[in-house]
Amino acid sequence: MTPERFAKLKEILNRRQPDLTVLMDEIHKPQNIAALKRTCDAVGASRLHGVSADQKIRRHHGIAGGTRRWVETVVHTDMAGAVDHLKSHGMTIYAAHWSDKAIDFREADYTTPCAILLGAERQGVSSLAAQLADVHITLPMLGMVKSLNVSVAGAVILYEAMQQRQKAGLYASSRLPPEEYARTLFEWSHPDIAKRCRDKRLEYPALTEDGDLAENPFQ
Repeated sequence: MTPERFAKLKEILNRRQPDLTVLMDEIHKPQNIAALKRTCDAVGASRLHGVSADQKIRRHHGIAGGTRRWVETVVHTDMAGAVDHLKSHGMTIYAAHWSDKAIDFREADYTTPCAILLGAERQGVSSLAAQLADVHITLPMLGMVKSLNVSVAGAVILYEAMQQRQKAGLYASSRLPPEEYARTLFEWSHPDIAKRCRDKRLEYPALTEDGDLAENPFQ
């Protein structure tokens, strides 16, 4: 771990947005999941939620393995439980879904805690998910096609959210709880040691200012 690498990790963590996330409604194509994860990382969203009855969300073979480290995947077995979980954290659910009450995605306020709900590749947002969502949002379509690829739509919406949050100053300083910040920083800096500590049920050792281990518990 070089001091420059450690400084870069802290810089990224300082911009993480713990109250911005994506909720995938039975999205199964690995390439779409991989693309959504990359976009989450790019805009500072630290978690990606998914609903999958078998509790499995596959990883596309082409995605960089390290992306799993930067964005946590939380899997829920049903939509109602996923929505309840996010709303218990004060999040507004914005569903990318056309309906009579849908608004232009740029009119939504993403500066407050929120989750972007995206539907499956062919079916879109399920009827249950649409009912549970707080707000329906749509992307203007001026051509013959009626919808964008789900990962593209997610990227467009997330970048609008990032722009709003930048203007609101939400990237100016760390917004992660101190314990989560310290834990994540250690796991990013020393993933192998972190895994060994978890396996042995040991607390993570302290880090020096340059990101080195103050003491290695396995030596």
